[in-house]
Amino acid sequence: MCLAGCSSTEVQSFNVPKERSVESAQVAVDADFSKYDRLLAEDMGIYYSPKANVSQDDIARLRKAFQEAFDDELQGYNIVKKPGPSTMTVEASLIDLRGISGSDLPVLRHDIQQVARSGSLVFLMELKDSATGKILARAADSAQAPPLATSADVNETDWKAVDDAARHWAGLFHKFLDDNLHH
Repeated sequence: MCLAGCSSTEVQSFNVPKERSVESAQVAVDADFSKYDRLLAEDMGIYYSPKANVSQDDIARLRKAFQEAFDDELQGYNIVKKPGPSTMTVEASLIDLRGISGSDLPVLRHDIQQVARSGSLVFLMELKDSATGKILARAADSAQAPPLATSADVNETDWKAVDDAARHWAGLFHKFLDDNLHH
């Protein structure tokens, strides 16, 4: 019997692969990628300090750079618009916490706080079962972090570095899919 105020918590266990090409990677203990042959891509999330003066044009250009890089890398994969039993949802986010101190940090999910720390620019990719929303895997990396004009010490975004970083991360994702997914 549950009285008002009771809640349940679902706990999910993850393994950390020994060999990985990104800074942080977790795969759900019970993840079975063999059942997926379709990808459902969510719009890329872009998060930055509320104090950053980022134009909507720059945000659109960031999204476009990543969209084009991933579109190029994922040719040959079945990309769909709706969830389904053999569809894996792909959620990518660019989280820019450079120039943000503890009190200015946005409220982030606990699992994201583990990889996106104050002072970092992180590319985060989460793979989920499209029908249940259960997280299958997550990877985070800041090794190719391009200079973005979202912090006080960067006046102008280096768009070539953005394109290079997008291609780098798209290539890593393509390799993961080739190693783990049927297509």
